[in-house]
Order: sequence, then structure tokens, then C-alpha cells
Amino acid sequence: MNRFSEQLRIEILRSVAQALAEDVGTGDLTAQLISDNSSARGRVITRQDAVLCGTAWFDAVFQMLDPESSVIWHAKDGDRITAGQNLCDIFASARALLTAERTALNFLQMLSGTATTTAQYVAAVAGTKASIVDTRKTLPGLRMAQKFAVKTAGGVNHRIGLYDGILIKENHIIAAGGVAQAMQRALALAPSNVFIEVEVENLAQLEEALQSGAKLILLDNLDIDEMREAVKITAGRAQLEASGGVSLARVREIAETGVDRISIGALTKDLRAVDLSLRHIEE
Repeated sequence: MNRFSEQLRIEILRSVAQALAEDVGTGDLTAQLISDNSSARGRVITRQDAVLCGTAWFDAVFQMLDPESSVIWHAKDGDRITAGQNLCDIFASARALLTAERTALNFLQMLSGTATTTAQYVAAVAGTKASIVDTRKTLPGLRMAQKFAVKTAGGVNHRIGLYDGILIKENHIIAAGGVAQAMQRALALAPSNVFIEVEVENLAQLEEALQSGAKLILLDNLDIDEMREAVKITAGRAQLEASGGVSLARVREIAETGVDRISIGALTKDLRAVDLSLRHIEE
């Protein structure tokens, strides 16, 4: 199991436990209306076309509330789903099914929303060499979950946090005394498994970054002509990442400049949940 997968397993348990504690508190008062020894069946239906993501979180909610429960999936993470499709069948105690419903759907709707948005951007740049990359603009406490959704939909994860990558931004450059000085310090302290990226705001800074040995350079809010020129100047000496003002309407134009990566905060920041419904099935 790689590091990301192990972190993800731990995060699923943590985030689900926290979500249930937030929702259930000292107990589900309404669920107590139902006999504690009755069983039930549920079914999740999607009301819109989307990309499915979040099944592990959904499963974990039910397992925490009813270890004897089972969820049978008819689609898997990364699958394109269509309106009206039956996504899964759930077998659990009636109380667990009622208590779990909102928390389980919250995870599934949110992560499917992130995956769906990511898939739209990935499709928009198909045929170019550009990868769609996420950022640290994530919902607090749910970063690993959202980054999993991005990856599931064909996107690429940027650094997970401040500990596994160095991104030298404008304020770091000012504090260090310039691009060259910041790069020199970064190269001296970075472990071998940590990447170094430097942000530039113009072509002069790009030249300085290249001369300083930068292999990954973020082009911050450059216009299309400047991006094309940056690609020419770089000539393969470093990977270029476009960032700032990226929308679905213009992402293709950005990709066609020849940049290697396009980072988009909207993948995880501007969340639109997928419309899902959990229906109780009468046996």
C-alpha cells in the first residue's frame, strides 16, 4: 500500500467518525421510533449524469453504525453514471439505515461532485499534453477525500500539504530576496522525495527561475500570448504549470499553449454536489 493509500484509509475512518459525531451526537432521537431489531433495505439512485466517487466513505458510515450491514454496488468510483441509475443496494438494521442516510449521502454527493467537475476539465483538454491539477483550496478536514476524487476522475494531485512539496510563491521570493536566493535555499534543504516549484509572474522571472535550476515553474496569471512565449523560452528545460483565472470555457485555449499542467482551485473549492437519493425499499 503506498503512502497516499494508507493516509486515505486513516482519513476515511477519521472523517466518517467525525461526521457521525457531528450529526448523531448523543443519539438519533427520531430513529428510536423504530424497533431496534428490525432490518431494512435501501437503494441509492442518481438524479443526474455524473462521475461516481466516495463509495468507501459511504460504506464506512454504515459499517460504523451497523457492522453487520452490507452495501452492494452496481457502479464503482470513476464510473460515469446516468440519471435514474441504481447505484447500490443497502442491507442494514432499520435504525442504522435511517441514521446513516444523510451522512453517507453527504460524502457521496460531495465527492461525486468534485469528480464530475474534474472529469469535465480533463475532457476539455483531451488531446493536448496538459494535465489537470488540483490545489490546496480544499474543504477543511476533507483534503484527502477531495484529492482522491480529483485523481479518480483523471486529474493529478499537487502536493497534499505544506510538508510534501515546496512551492515558492511571491511572498517567499520577497522574503528570501529574490527568485535565485529562494531557489538556492530550497535546493539545499529539500529532501530527495520532495519537489520544488517556483511561481513567476512575468517572463523575466521565468528566465531567472530557469537559470536558478527550477524544474517545475508555475506561471501565475500570465495571458495566453505570454504562456506561448514562456513555452518557447523554456524549451523543455522545465515543466510549466498555468494557474489563475482558469475556467472551463478557456481551459482548452490554455492547454493549447503547450503548458504541461493546469492547476485549478475550482475543482475542490467551488463545490456542487451531485443530486442523489436514498430510497427505502419495501420487501
